[in-house]
Amino acid sequence: MSEEHLTQAHVVTLSCPDRPGIVHAVAGALLVAGCNITDSQQYGSPATGNFFMRVEVTTAAPKPELRAALDPVAEAFGMQWSLDTVGDKVRTLVMASTSAHCLNDLLFHQRSGTLPIEIPAIVSNHRDLAGLAEFYGIPFHYIPVTPDTKTEAEDKLRAIMVEQRIELTVLARYMQILSDELCTELTGQAINIHHSFLPSFKGARPYHQAHARGVKLIGATAHYVTAALDEGPIIEQEVIRVDHARTPEQFVQMGRDVEGRTLVQAVQWHAEHRVLLDGNRTVVFN
Repeated sequence: MSEEHLTQAHVVTLSCPDRPGIVHAVAGALLVAGCNITDSQQYGSPATGNFFMRVEVTTAAPKPELRAALDPVAEAFGMQWSLDTVGDKVRTLVMASTSAHCLNDLLFHQRSGTLPIEIPAIVSNHRDLAGLAEFYGIPFHYIPVTPDTKTEAEDKLRAIMVEQRIELTVLARYMQILSDELCTELTGQAINIHHSFLPSFKGARPYHQAHARGVKLIGATAHYVTAALDEGPIIEQEVIRVDHARTPEQFVQMGRDVEGRTLVQAVQWHAEHRVLLDGNRTVVFN
């Protein structure tokens, strides 16, 4: 048996109604499967009564044996759970329009190896970013969207997702609203970056709105996509301080830097299986 197989690492994430004995049952099942627990985090939500857990293990047992050991526990406690191999890259579709900063940050971190994702395709409703995709050697799909072609455009998008076995979709300043049906299909598997610190200034030109109101903090919010526009469960937020001397254009530039960092962090946590949904909120294990 190879050294690599002996030290294979996996991560178990789960959620279920909170009750006594969950941690004991999970740890016992992992012990029976020959696992060594290297990290364990858990949280019981007093607001929803749900329990959340993330466990990293190393083991020589193959993945099917781990699933077989955990299946009875999951059934007994009514768990939603997943088992993932640490280091496996999440196949990620990135969607953008004309702004390059968020897309470029994702591509740079993916290529540098600091972001555990693989980007097999980029989709845009404009051609502006085709050169950036070509620079990184990633296929670029131009899918224009109008009110009359929205259904057809989303069908093309779905076809790309199936063909490329997409596990995560990232809206990197993609300036089109997805249909309610597509949002529902992508529940918990699509991340959007909002160019504001939500809940805050919505709609067009949020930095100009913020400037007009004399705000002292601006920021960005990365959240899961839902049919309720810009109201999905929040994964990560960041703010920076500004003052009266800054112009709206400076707000925009500073905001772009924050947007890129916030989106990359949210995608990283998702790809590392650290984010669990709790209704309209998220539990993020750091």
